Amino acid sequence: MSDSLILPFSESDSLIVSSDNSGGIGLKEKDLVHVPYEVVGYYSFRVAVMECLGVGGRPVSVVLNNFCGDEAWEDLNRGVKKGLGELGMEDLPITGSTESNMPLLQSALGLMVIGKRVNERVKKQQPLRKIALIGKPLVGEEVMEQQDWVAPLSLYKSLCEMEDVQALPVGSKGIAYEWKHLDQSGEGVSEHISDKVDIEKSSGPSTCFLIAYPEHLEKEIKHISGPLFIGE
Repeated sequence: MSDSLILPFSESDSLIVSSDNSGGIGLKEKDLVHVPYEVVGYYSFRVAVMECLGVGGRPVSVVLNNFCGDEAWEDLNRGVKKGLGELGMEDLPITGSTESNMPLLQSALGLMVIGKRVNERVKKQQPLRKIALIGKPLVGEEVMEQQDWVAPLSLYKSLCEMEDVQALPVGSKGIAYEWKHLDQSGEGVSEHISDKVDIEKSSGPSTCFLIAYPEHLEKEIKHISGPLFIGE
């Protein structure tokens, strides 16, 4: 269901390791998408932390593997701190390393979020759940051009913390691929969603996510999600 590595280290607790990679996105001449490194850091952090939160993890640190050069470190760091600020986790430590011996022709970044989970808080799948999409799948330049359709990290965290709600970020494999992890009926993606967005399209840095929830919570979820809610 998740790309996170879950490592039990006691009967009650587990270590969560979530990661994301970014390549060809940055300020180097041969990059395919040209954006500031603060943006690169923010969106890589976003993917990894959403994976961590989605499996019930509480982030405790962030690790940056920087192949963009020494001059990019502060901006990458600033992007991560922006994401941490949205989650109310400003004090989380950030560490990592920079490849400074060999200059690369394109930007590259690896990022890990390390988290902890109390095993007894793991959510069990509930019967008779509904599934909705929050945000829209965006990739490349679309991410910068359609910011209004990027689901906020703070919203994702709030929904993850709701009782009986399960959230799942959508990445490069698209909505249809992730849907199978939440759908108990086997009927596939709802027409209410497939008629509005391309369900096979990459969602890039997890600009949208799926949630499964009991029907009695739908009104509240719609209220806090606003126009980003796409469902029945």
